[in-house]
Amino acid sequence: MRLSTKGRYGLKAMFQLALHYGEGPIPLNNVAQEQKISENYLEQLVATLKKNGFLESVRGAQGGYYLSKSPSEITVGNILRALEGDIAPADCVIDGDDINCERAEYCVTKLVWEKIRDSIDDVVDSITLQDMIDEHNILMSKRN
Repeated sequence: MRLSTKGRYGLKAMFQLALHYGEGPIPLNNVAQEQKISENYLEQLVATLKKNGFLESVRGAQGGYYLSKSPSEITVGNILRALEGDIAPADCVIDGDDINCERAEYCVTKLVWEKIRDSIDDVVDSITLQDMIDEHNILMSKRN
């Protein structure tokens, strides 16, 4: 299973905004430049993230985007699901989907897909943007 650029770039953008949490709105071109992401593509991603309640925006010369919640309240899982949808490895184990599979009752591989889904969910739901900032700061302090 691979994440699309939506999930990867969206997470990078949210991380960049988290680094500047509390500093006011950050222009999108700054985020795009810092994370080396196309500004046009980033506009699509932030629209989705804003619609899902993770971002707020301010228009005008001093405008930009900022996190609507503290970095400690936003998980990687929240971001990926907003941008990618359910991150299950197979359609038959997507939460809330009633896939009509005639083999579901005795499908041996469904158990594998459920365990993979649950493991992925456990990991992405356990990492917050604040955890990413903390790790970034550790890495940067070792660099200096």
